[in-house]
Amino acid sequence: MSTSDETPMNGAESLVKTLLDSGLDTCFTNPGTSEMHFVAALDHVPGMRSILVLQEGVATGAADGYFRMAGKPACTLLHLGPGLANGLSNLHNAKKAGSGVVNIVGEHAVSHIELDAPLTSDIEGIARPVSHWVHTSLSSTDVGADAAKAVHAANVAPGQVATLMLPSDTAWNEGGVVAQPIAPAPRPTFDEGALEKALAALSGPDSLLLLGGAALGEDTLQIAGRIAAKTGCKLLCEWSNATLERGVGRVAINRVPYPIDQALEALAPFKRIVLIGARAPIGFFAYPGKPAILTAQGADIIELCKTSQDIHAALNALCQGADAVDVAPAHVATSVLPDKPEGPLDPDGIARVLGRTIPENAIVVDEAITTGRSFFPATAGAPKHTWLNNCGGSIGYGMPVAIGAAVACPDRKVLALVGDGSAMYTPQALWTMAREGLDVTIVIFANRVYKILRGELTNVGVSNAGPKAMDMLSLDRPTLKFVEMAQSMGVDATQVSDCAALELAIETGLATKGPYLIEAVL
Repeated sequence: MSTSDETPMNGAESLVKTLLDSGLDTCFTNPGTSEMHFVAALDHVPGMRSILVLQEGVATGAADGYFRMAGKPACTLLHLGPGLANGLSNLHNAKKAGSGVVNIVGEHAVSHIELDAPLTSDIEGIARPVSHWVHTSLSSTDVGADAAKAVHAANVAPGQVATLMLPSDTAWNEGGVVAQPIAPAPRPTFDEGALEKALAALSGPDSLLLLGGAALGEDTLQIAGRIAAKTGCKLLCEWSNATLERGVGRVAINRVPYPIDQALEALAPFKRIVLIGARAPIGFFAYPGKPAILTAQGADIIELCKTSQDIHAALNALCQGADAVDVAPAHVATSVLPDKPEGPLDPDGIARVLGRTIPENAIVVDEAITTGRSFFPATAGAPKHTWLNNCGGSIGYGMPVAIGAAVACPDRKVLALVGDGSAMYTPQALWTMAREGLDVTIVIFANRVYKILRGELTNVGVSNAGPKAMDMLSLDRPTLKFVEMAQSMGVDATQVSDCAALELAIETGLATKGPYLIEAVL
């Protein structure tokens, strides 16, 4: 069946064709009955890559990772309200990361909703907290136009989550019309009125240029490095970043620490802070007797550019105003190969192994939680690579985001660093990696506990935790067996417990075409 503009088509076919015409050609899917006409349309309309996942959180996380590396949205195909609900945590992460995602969520036929069938739910109500744009198509003739609007919404800078409900009768009824793509809106300009104040603020080591969002690309970091060299200001970025370009020849930048006491110490010296693509630093949580605002009391904070605005123009204007255009950038990373670590695995040894093994042009997906806090210094001198963080704090993001990154960049090695507790939220991602032959090396840090929560227990003032409390933060009885889990889903895997074996295993994984899992027992 042809779906040319002259041939009648149903709503689902007009949806797929409009998505393709709007530049969206990848779909992470876990369909059900109400989405069957969309599934059938994938055969009738060539061009859409459809990737099956076994749990909806994998689909939404993969769409997040895809946008981060491709710079354009993918779509998800989800089954009614419960299917969408299963994907909410990674949609939360995508929203916080500024990732563009188009969710296509099946809905009962309009005539069936009033019957209150078992799967009937308030899908729009479920979608709103994690979406910037929510809409339900009402007829097959509307579907194409609604799809174009959804893609347009997802492309609003820096990227938005758009959720389109597709009642099954609007999918199967004929009358579908392919809609023209809607051109993305340009990024709004930065706060030009704050430029002079920002220029005056950046003077000496008690001033800070705090970066986030698109400011963390290779070219924008070079501009920031010139500003730092000229003005003497310090550079930091947010703790969690959608993408951060790192490695030899690039301007090295450290993050505001996650632990609140370390963050307060790191930010205490700064009397003036200029924000470009970053928010003023706040604590991840509230802690008894500790401030939620992490900057020094009385610090002057100037927001020059929001993450949705023209960050490149803001940095250029700041660089020109500081007369730094021809200045060599400060803090450029040089090639440093860490010493080869020996002995049992610990965070420092793991960091050095990563600094020795990260390959040129790699994508590192970081959900290492507590183990990963020491990784940045040892990996700053690695070959050029891109580092992805969890921006929303909902765990279970690492392996799904690695799927999306690998699909977006099939010519690049993906290294996913994941805690064992986090891995258990979306282990189904391994099956999709194997099915698609994705080039992902996964390192699971198996410390057998929710270590971050043990630290948080102390941070919130609990000093008398007993055996029941500690038992709730442990991952033993029984011990998780990630090698067996991976192998059962078609992924080659090995277990290591010392630094030398980890280095060899990572090298083996990176040399393997397809997914490879390493269980690193701490």
